[in-house]
Amino acid sequence: MAVAQTAASLPSAKFIDAQALMSIRSLELRARAVVEGFWSGMHRSPYHGFSVEFTEYRQYTPGDDPRYLDWRVVARSDRYFIKKYEDETNLRCHLLVDQSRSMNYGSRGHTKAAYAATLAATLAYFLHMQGDATGLMTFDEKVREYLPARHRAGHLRQLMHALERPAEGLTTDLSAPLERISALIRRRALVALVSDFLAPIDQLERKLVALGACGHEVSVFQVLDPAERTLGLEQPAVFEDAETGRTLYLDPASARAAYVKKLDEHCEALRAMCRKLGISYHLLPTDQPLETALFGFLQDRMKRGRQFRPAFRGSNAGGAA
Repeated sequence: MAVAQTAASLPSAKFIDAQALMSIRSLELRARAVVEGFWSGMHRSPYHGFSVEFTEYRQYTPGDDPRYLDWRVVARSDRYFIKKYEDETNLRCHLLVDQSRSMNYGSRGHTKAAYAATLAATLAYFLHMQGDATGLMTFDEKVREYLPARHRAGHLRQLMHALERPAEGLTTDLSAPLERISALIRRRALVALVSDFLAPIDQLERKLVALGACGHEVSVFQVLDPAERTLGLEQPAVFEDAETGRTLYLDPASARAAYVKKLDEHCEALRAMCRKLGISYHLLPTDQPLETALFGFLQDRMKRGRQFRPAFRGSNAGGAA
């Protein structure tokens, strides 16, 4: 089922302002607010009844083994559907989240680190509600923490706690987490890499190719502050590199054009690399509502034919977990 619209064009869509969302202290509550708001908007849209289960359904017929009935769907819709090959088709997603010091920058009342953590928490919460296994790897100049992909009581809470830890790493090494995750995971999985990518990407393509060669799917989420994208500062000042400590006196007015050009070229190189490798790329300014990121993630999965299809029409399928 193809979806041509963007999340922002969905009828009656009322997204949570990013700054207001970040004022919620609990990361899990933030994630829940985004997911529930997203479903509420989808149910008011032409996609009402659209299911994003990662498994395939068919209607129950006499003679089918009742062990494979999805009782949650029965409870919500009073209709009987078989969930086919659940063990083989459920998604395993590994979230790789940058916690280096460059992620601590923020001009909108919240940092890139907070936005990235909320994005990862939202994806984890959504996938958990779908019955899918989610894991986490945090990194800076090295891998900091790893939680295997699981779907069990308490795992989501543990993952949220890991995401709430402050971004304190000195520098960013994008290769280390990709090498580590490639060595750790054996079953086919989705790997979501979340970073500002303000680091050399020379070696990144080789690592991404290695993941793809193992049958894994990769999604890239580049999180940038709006001020970083435009150098939206007016007065000359001394700037300090958050990762190296190097200082530089800069007049934004005279440096803006060259800075924006260089950043655009860097982002375009990353985007072109992803396009070449068939990897989904999402550029997320930290003032963008996270519902749009979730919609983009699901839309991309549908384009790749990953079992995002209507489970049944005219019912509250989106709530099936």
